[in-house]
Amino acid sequence: MFPNFKQKFINTSSATINVITGGKGFPLLLLHGYPQTHYMWHKIAPLLADEFTVVATDLRGYGDSSKPKGEPDHSNYSKRTLAQDQVEVMASLGYDQFFVVGHDRGARVGQRLALDYPKKVKKMILLDIVPTCKMYSLTDQDFATAYYHWFFLIQPYPLPETLINNNSEFFLRDCLNKWSKDFSAFTPDAMSEYLRCFRDWNTIHATCEEYRASASIDLIHDKTNAKKIHCPLLILWGKNGFIGNRYDLLPTWWSYGSNVRGAAIDCGHFLPEEAPEETYFAIRDFLLIDTYF
Repeated sequence: MFPNFKQKFINTSSATINVITGGKGFPLLLLHGYPQTHYMWHKIAPLLADEFTVVATDLRGYGDSSKPKGEPDHSNYSKRTLAQDQVEVMASLGYDQFFVVGHDRGARVGQRLALDYPKKVKKMILLDIVPTCKMYSLTDQDFATAYYHWFFLIQPYPLPETLINNNSEFFLRDCLNKWSKDFSAFTPDAMSEYLRCFRDWNTIHATCEEYRASASIDLIHDKTNAKKIHCPLLILWGKNGFIGNRYDLLPTWWSYGSNVRGAAIDCGHFLPEEAPEETYFAIRDFLLIDTYF
């Protein structure tokens, strides 16, 4: 599904990250979300590789990357730590500056990466998120119902791990079905890959830890580092998803970035799989010629 891409494992200072690379041109880092892996880019990464050097990784705790046991303060799954992994991966590949496209949890890692390493990110695209601190601050019944997993996964070990592990396939399929508007967008190969990884207890634990970090140490980092993202930032969201219907995306992101544009795409939460063509052109045009709009 990734023709002419090469796989390698890159050791960072505290993890081993699964990486695929392919293409030619300015480097472009792709970061996936929950409960997926780098495989979520399979419909658009080969297209992007015509004009970019594409680097797609499994975040720490996901896919075939390292899954260390969580620390008491969840710091080894903080967005700061996950962002550091990605910067070290790109440095290992010889890239000091690059584009970033992140979806879901990967977009939250991308946001932290741009704040902690502003000189590294030339342009960034974030798919279907509102900043974590903003979402928690606006919690109400509708949000808690639609995003119940935010509150379930952060419960103390081993409650969510044990319950998910009892039937991890059911849980994963339920997440993908509820958050998408077209479950058929997930190809059999993609589903097989997501299930392969999500059946692993270590993945279940690690991804719970990443959510626990979001409700604790990540919020501390957000409050103590309340800077704006200064690189050009494109926000894309699913017109038919919860985020797009719940939040006023652009006015919200104007508070977090100094150069922000955005648009809705006709799909649910999983833009690269539900609407790959429109998502590809939005990414390409913004990064290459800056004329998307």
